[in-house]
Amino acid sequence: MVKIGNLTYEQVRSKLSVKSPWDSIIIFILSFLLTIPVFLIAHQNLVDFEWPIHLDRIILFLIIIAIFHFIFRFFRKITLVGIFVYLVILLYGTIFGGYGFVSVFEDYKYMMYSMEENPYPQDIIISKLLPFPNKYKILKAIEYDNPKVRNFSLMATSKYFKKTKEYNQYYTLIQCFAIFKEINTNWNYVSDPKGKDYIATASESLQYLSGDCDDHSILMAACIRSIGGVPRLIHTKGHIYPEILIGNRKDLEAANYLIKKVLFPKESKNQNLHYHVDERGQIWLNMDYTAKYPGGPFMHEEILGALTLE
Repeated sequence: MVKIGNLTYEQVRSKLSVKSPWDSIIIFILSFLLTIPVFLIAHQNLVDFEWPIHLDRIILFLIIIAIFHFIFRFFRKITLVGIFVYLVILLYGTIFGGYGFVSVFEDYKYMMYSMEENPYPQDIIISKLLPFPNKYKILKAIEYDNPKVRNFSLMATSKYFKKTKEYNQYYTLIQCFAIFKEINTNWNYVSDPKGKDYIATASESLQYLSGDCDDHSILMAACIRSIGGVPRLIHTKGHIYPEILIGNRKDLEAANYLIKKVLFPKESKNQNLHYHVDERGQIWLNMDYTAKYPGGPFMHEEILGALTLE
């Protein structure tokens, strides 16, 4: 008979065993806890079939939890060990800045909100686009390293959305949204001289926050890039507007929550987010002067050219 100290193996196993009905309760809780991060990963990487009331995601969640429940039922003797390992992993991530309890909660919150308030996807942008008009003049005008542009950006980030420390993971994006708010709240549309395509530099447009669509796009792109954001300009028929790189689907869910629940709740109430997905699967959010919130409706949806600043 195998002994561990003064106890036999059977006695040790008996002490570690959980009596009914607590074993079933613990198995269900553990199955649910493990289902959440696995479901988040699956949700972010699998195709969304856009079934009514997100039925495909509900079925996916039930399948995953059923699998975990079966596994833990089959290996019920090591249930306590599984719980301990799971909690240790999350605790380690929480203490040392990895994926921890807060990360699981935040990801689940963003995902559930996006399932309820789904953004409005646009067509994928293909790589074969027309040459961007006045490309080199525009690139030169985007003075992201100009001290005046940088100081204006700093002013905007100090003016809006300062009480968002719990969303530090997205602080750069939130600061870019502060720039959007400052520019779009005060922008005065003024046409170019008749018969001439006048392109103002970013520092020039700062003086009166006035100009046409390309002036606005240049200023927005310069300010966003001056604080670490990644902007690009989109050329449509007779119009140019800026977009900002959000990232992947998980980042879009976070942006959707931040815009509609935290930063622009009044402006975006009962509205959708409008964005494009490029050929690499990256998501770009509309930042046009016609929008009252980041991700507002597009003025023109047909894309003729794109100019990315990285």
